[in-house]
Amino acid sequence: MTERLGPIPFDAMTPAQRAVAQAVIDGPRGALYGPFVPLLRSPELMAAAQQMGEYLRYRSALGTRLSELAILVTARHWNQQVEWAIHAPIAAQSGIAQDVIDAIAERRAPAGLAPDEQAVLDFCNELQRDKRVTDATYATALALFGEHGVTDLMGLNGYYTFLAMVMNAAQSAVPFTTAAPLPD
Repeated sequence: MTERLGPIPFDAMTPAQRAVAQAVIDGPRGALYGPFVPLLRSPELMAAAQQMGEYLRYRSALGTRLSELAILVTARHWNQQVEWAIHAPIAAQSGIAQDVIDAIAERRAPAGLAPDEQAVLDFCNELQRDKRVTDATYATALALFGEHGVTDLMGLNGYYTFLAMVMNAAQSAVPFTTAAPLPD
């Protein structure tokens, strides 16, 4: 599979591309990688996307552990190897058990989840699979996370679905990772 929208050398970027690339490099990500490589072709879209992603990834009302779990479920639903390569190690460092990560990768139901993890898993699986969330699943998430947390959970699903779509269409290169690739 050939990367369709690969890296642009810094000296070949337009001024708008350089500005948005530098904003990503200077932010918490520290480098230009993953979805931002193809998104660089649309600097305004990339700027908006990276700002939303910075909030959802680093300051979500759910916290890093649960946000990373939501990202993994989304990556698995979209078979998105780049998201998985980046976020599986972060999820493990954030407190998601390796057996949970492995179960998600293998499309199995993880055992022994904490109630907040089970709520995130159920919410994300229903939203990704069924394109909606049942009243019972919604009520559980609302009771645990409040309206702010549920809204951020919906946002995480939507944002990482957007990135998955971009990287799947662009055939983005998978970065080096300690994570095993998603099985077919």
